[in-house]
Amino acid sequence: MGKKLEGKIAVVTGGSAGIGLGIAKAFAADGAQVFITGRRQEELDKAVAQIGHGATGIQADASNLADLDRLYDAIKAKHGRIDVLALNAGFFEFMNIGEITEEHFDKTYNTNVKGLLFAFQKALPLLPKGASVILTGSIAGFRGIPAMSVYSSTKAAIRSLVRAWIIETKGRGIRINVLNPGHTSTPGFNNLLPAEAHAGVIATIPLDRLGTPEDHGKAALFLASDDSAYVTGIELDVDGGAAQY
Repeated sequence: MGKKLEGKIAVVTGGSAGIGLGIAKAFAADGAQVFITGRRQEELDKAVAQIGHGATGIQADASNLADLDRLYDAIKAKHGRIDVLALNAGFFEFMNIGEITEEHFDKTYNTNVKGLLFAFQKALPLLPKGASVILTGSIAGFRGIPAMSVYSSTKAAIRSLVRAWIIETKGRGIRINVLNPGHTSTPGFNNLLPAEAHAGVIATIPLDRLGTPEDHGKAALFLASDDSAYVTGIELDVDGGAAQY
């Protein structure tokens, strides 16, 4: 049985840890030539070693437009196209209303909305017919979560952008979908929420466990491959049923 992404060029932003790393591993294992981005070179090098399959790491800040240009210039020079674009880089931290700072707002929106928007727009010339674009949203985009109002609003923005983009790109033959993770065991999640608090979160998940980066990698592989050839503009909730709780 052939690999689903054999010969495909895939880019995963924020691919050096957590969900992005899980997505990159899944793409590479199924035949893609994978490029990942991250802000810290040391983390990138470790991730590339874990991904294997000839993966390449390119140091880039997803909120920096010059870094995005450098990323795409490198891929254009080497391959001339991007078949699968997973825009996963994101930033989150807790901050209650009444305490929200301009720095918190700007940092969250610059990465999660501005960076994502321009990462998609700048990639357009490299996306051939049949390309798949996967944006990492969150169930927080439609659920109220205390101390995460700014983050949640950025994820809702992603959903709105996609609704317009699938219409604006009509005729190009590309697909754009949103992958919505639920509560997932990642370094970022574990840093924000101590282990003793995990049981309370798991109690709200019908499948009775936290998600894993591998869970999201499998879902992203579906959206990246021809298995979802007639799927565009959707939100795929990968959350153990938490959004229905």
